[in-house]
Amino acid sequence: MTERDDGRNGARGGFGNETGDGSESGTKVSRRDFLKRVGGGIVVFVAVGDPSLLSSALAEQQRGYPTDFNAYLRIGEDGRVTVFSGKIEMGQGVMTSLAQMAAEELGVSVESLDMIMGDTDSCPWDAGTWGSLSTRVFGPALRAAAAEAREVLVDLACERLGAPRDAIRVRDGILSVSGDESRTVSFGELAGGRRIERTLGREAVLKSVREFSVMGRPLGRLDAVGKVTGAARYAGDIRLPGMLRARLLRPPAHGATLQTVDTSQADRVPGAVVVNQEGLVAVLHEDPEEAARALGLIQATFDVPEPRVDNESIFDHLLRTAPEGSVQDERGTVEEGERGSSVLFERTYYDGYVAHAPVETHTALARFENGKATLWISTQTPFGDQRSVARALGVEPENVRVITPYVGGGFGGKASSGQAVEAARLARITGRPVQVMWTRAEEFFYDTFRPAAVVKVRSGIDGQGRIRLWDYRVYLAGARGSDQFYDVPNSLVVAHGPRWTAGPGTHPFSTGPWRAPAANTNTFARESQIDIMAAEAGMDPLEFRLRHTTDPRMRGVLESVAEHFGWQPASLPSGRGLGVACGLDAGTYVAHIAQVSVDSRSGEVKVERVACAQDMGIVVNPDGARMQMEGCITMGLGYALAEDVRFKGGEILDRNFDTYSVPRFSWVPEIETVLVQNDELPPQGGGEPAIVCMGAVIANAIFDATGARLFHLPMTPDRVLEAISARRS
Repeated sequence: MTERDDGRNGARGGFGNETGDGSESGTKVSRRDFLKRVGGGIVVFVAVGDPSLLSSALAEQQRGYPTDFNAYLRIGEDGRVTVFSGKIEMGQGVMTSLAQMAAEELGVSVESLDMIMGDTDSCPWDAGTWGSLSTRVFGPALRAAAAEAREVLVDLACERLGAPRDAIRVRDGILSVSGDESRTVSFGELAGGRRIERTLGREAVLKSVREFSVMGRPLGRLDAVGKVTGAARYAGDIRLPGMLRARLLRPPAHGATLQTVDTSQADRVPGAVVVNQEGLVAVLHEDPEEAARALGLIQATFDVPEPRVDNESIFDHLLRTAPEGSVQDERGTVEEGERGSSVLFERTYYDGYVAHAPVETHTALARFENGKATLWISTQTPFGDQRSVARALGVEPENVRVITPYVGGGFGGKASSGQAVEAARLARITGRPVQVMWTRAEEFFYDTFRPAAVVKVRSGIDGQGRIRLWDYRVYLAGARGSDQFYDVPNSLVVAHGPRWTAGPGTHPFSTGPWRAPAANTNTFARESQIDIMAAEAGMDPLEFRLRHTTDPRMRGVLESVAEHFGWQPASLPSGRGLGVACGLDAGTYVAHIAQVSVDSRSGEVKVERVACAQDMGIVVNPDGARMQMEGCITMGLGYALAEDVRFKGGEILDRNFDTYSVPRFSWVPEIETVLVQNDELPPQGGGEPAIVCMGAVIANAIFDATGARLFHLPMTPDRVLEAISARRS
């Protein structure tokens, strides 16, 4: 079996998984076991949670990492550097930015790095790749590891070259003596095939921004060539000898229970292996089409619960079942705000269920041999899957190895990996490698949808157009994105329900995180309400926002995007079709201006232009940051204008892209991105912030174009026409 066939994509500067045959999972790893695993080279241990590198909030995210080291790396005798990370690459480009961070501090070129990501037998434990935390949380620890490694190498070079520390220079993996360039030693020569454990007795100093030669510079993605040429391997591309493809019997609706099953006809299909054990009914075959044909021959009956809610009645249901609220922010009193307001505004905003709809469906390949399971999974949480599979098989986690190849999109949906448990169980039952690749219909059915939600806002302004009241209540979305960065003396923010972890009976199917969970819903409601007040006050929407925030970072992104766009002040609605919105997510401040056109006969909305300014602290890779912004803006068109899961009880009515619309190339507007320089702040999240304003900025632009205000996402043509008609009447 070749390296590529084993799901290890590329060796140099690419994304691979070591051959490591150790059985440790990474959940608890001793130094001795780790050294056995990684082999020769210089190994540097780094302590977890250095308060000088992380804020207390982000340090909290690191709980559970190995106590001996946070991030770690290996320098081989050939001079190549292997970086190990429990994070995964799913198209967000973090493999490249993490490589830049390591290369910068270590003093090597990015081309000399190999990235090992998401392998539970080789990488330190990680909670998962989500929340735009890779750069914010793992990045500082990786930089610290690389900086410490650099200092250890300098110490070793001093001994080898007989020179004082202040005379040693590090460049491209070579240590030399200043003033005598003939005296050099390479990283590889210092490693020399030896295993050297060295803990630095002093604190390594990270490079300052002015010293950067790798970080802060545009760099093409390390995975680009492989993905463009098709050489990159995903879980569905991997083949093992004797592998079977599985198709599983599925219920017609969530909550349905299997009553009877007859597999006799499927048993007659040549080469088919039929499994019917403990509720797991599947047909396996070397040919996936034959497996699907045999599955169709199974006769089964289900008891389907009577539907009690659908996509029209869900919002009343959510308000009835929502738990008591939790105060997120409180300033002054609501009563004082009411007394100080000359005009009050009370609005309700609605947001439906949204699917993740990644290009790659959930896929897993499992092999069970000698009591140990090895799985190749399209997942955002390899260590979480390791535990889930171990529980399902009744084995210890160290007897389960998860390897994460490239992942074809996740957006939060691949934090759940039911296909991995299915593949592992079937592999053990059949004694052969088994691949489970969900069909598109299964992907839609078993998706953990972004939860539907309701937001109720009461606000008020005084006679001078100053906001005096902000009474904000969000139901079932969560608090993320409800931050009060406007200067309001009387503000109350309450969240009813902790995001997708609502109690049973709240949602008719599973829900979960969807790119910037809750922030899209909350930003839509907040920024729409701000625009409503600006219109009543007769003020320009940009001026109204600037008037109500003294936050320098928020003012910075608003002023930057306005300058770039060429904003000309006007009161609302101006008829120009221009909208403004701003938000805060993952430590990053963001502001958008959008221009739209609206067909008043069809209700079709065309987004013509979107400008976005983002303050994300130090920008590790400007090209990567812009790609993320562009991707967020494009994906945001979907939840703003079209994406809405239709259902009847537990039955999902949208099972493919013929009825569920995602953004098309023809929808993509002219996109302009502005990176606001803020080198005083460590790198912040970049994978989600630019999506949070898209619903709001388009809604505000539609209002500016038509005078019609929309309160329900997505803003479909029918809803646009209804709003225009309501305004005219």
